[in-house]
Amino acid sequence: MRAKDACGRFGEELATSHLISQGLIVLDRNWRCDVGEVDIVAREGDVLVICEVKTRSSRRFGSPLEAITAAKAARLRRLAARWVSEHDVRPSQIRIDVVGIVVGNGVAHDVEHVRGAIG
Repeated sequence: MRAKDACGRFGEELATSHLISQGLIVLDRNWRCDVGEVDIVAREGDVLVICEVKTRSSRRFGSPLEAITAAKAARLRRLAARWVSEHDVRPSQIRIDVVGIVVGNGVAHDVEHVRGAIG
């Protein structure tokens, strides 16, 4: 496994643990369709949460959260609609969160969870 892939996988594990510790219920992970991939789908009360995880090994090129471009945000909105339609659920609300993680030597140095990061 490439180091970048291992870093990303480690970050997704940390993000999942973080979300669970915040009371969210994880429904799906790494869900894929022809539009792309959703890292984590969770529920917080009656709100469906689509969560994008960005993991970096340093802040040399900025915060992991800065990696969310307008195109990525638009793709996440389409993916949220697609997940809902394919799973036949009717949430009262859909929220898109981003979890940014900076890791080094197998340890999370920073975990930042932004609820409703993408409107």
